[in-house]
Amino acid sequence: MSSLIAMPLRAGGPSVLRLAAASTSRRVTAAGLYPLMTASLHTGAVARNAPAPTPSPKTAAAAAADTTTRALSQEGPRSEGAHYNDKTEADISALIDVDKPGGWTLMNPIYTESDLDSVKVVYRKPENIADRAIRGSVLLTRWAFDKFTGYKGTHITPEHLKTKTIEQLRETGDLLSDKAWLKRIIFLESIAGVPGMVGGTLRHLRSLRLLRRDGGWIHTLLEEAENERMHLLTFMTVARPSWMTRALVLAGQGVFYNLFFLTYLITPKTAHRFVAALEEEAVRTYTHCIEDIENGLVPEWNDKPAPQIAIDYWRMPEDASLLDVIKAVRADEATHRFVNHSLANLDQKHDFNPFALGEPAPEIRGSIPGFTREESAKYANETQQKLLGAAKEQEKQS
Repeated sequence: MSSLIAMPLRAGGPSVLRLAAASTSRRVTAAGLYPLMTASLHTGAVARNAPAPTPSPKTAAAAAADTTTRALSQEGPRSEGAHYNDKTEADISALIDVDKPGGWTLMNPIYTESDLDSVKVVYRKPENIADRAIRGSVLLTRWAFDKFTGYKGTHITPEHLKTKTIEQLRETGDLLSDKAWLKRIIFLESIAGVPGMVGGTLRHLRSLRLLRRDGGWIHTLLEEAENERMHLLTFMTVARPSWMTRALVLAGQGVFYNLFFLTYLITPKTAHRFVAALEEEAVRTYTHCIEDIENGLVPEWNDKPAPQIAIDYWRMPEDASLLDVIKAVRADEATHRFVNHSLANLDQKHDFNPFALGEPAPEIRGSIPGFTREESAKYANETQQKLLGAAKEQEKQS
């Protein structure tokens, strides 16, 4: 039996879809790569040849809401992408990028320099009491984390350096040393890998328990967990944490895992919003770190080469630096910010994951907090049309 692997890839700039068949080449229906827009939300029924029913009078808002629900319904067929049983005339091998083989079976992010520089520090404006409560809890968490790591967030200007040296600024806590940055980053990344695994696990168990497909959520959440773990493994090659840091990581993970588990079990929308708000802070922190390095305030990292694990994972050039790695990590965090805000805007029980087969370009993920539910539906439809167009184009050439 052939299995399908769907991975967002970088190919000459924009994010594209890579579909790989593990053994034999299969056919994918032109109408079956994404859920059919005529799929019923509750029954999954598809009207293929039946005449269109006479529409009942509806307001424009209600009609738009119905369109969004149909576009994102995970009850429809093929809501998780291509399946080996799909019978079509388009060979999926046409969508394989043979020049980009990868050793990772989950997301393998590859960025251009312009992609890395497009990331911005942005925040989603709270829209209700729940959003404000989440934002407040994240700010409280950040305050405690800043105290633990000795981070003041001071942006050092040339004026500071006229009166104090780098060492003096480090002694007052206004500037983090390379070791202090690593301590902060390692603890951050050891916790950041928890939410994706918790969410993926709970949705996996729900899929098994209800005996139905998941709508593409599990894969994206596990990608996030793996991506965060790769961040941790990368920085672990730069510095080994002390036993005290390891003990704090152990305690922090134990507390956070259980709290997040209960939160996701009760209200996954809140859990995704919380993660997105955390990622907003992560992008802010990495942006500050990048600015310090570029301004020569972390001299130990001025010419430090990128670890080999980072070069392999992000497909970087052999002469890449640690600064390039941190920029790639920041771009990943911006993606998690975007994806989790977008997922939090969906119907958690009925909508499928609009990013199951691909993600928007890095400049989009890096510059806005996330998609609304309507924007997700539009993006899913556009992705469907691109895949159908690629399938038809391949059919013409064969």
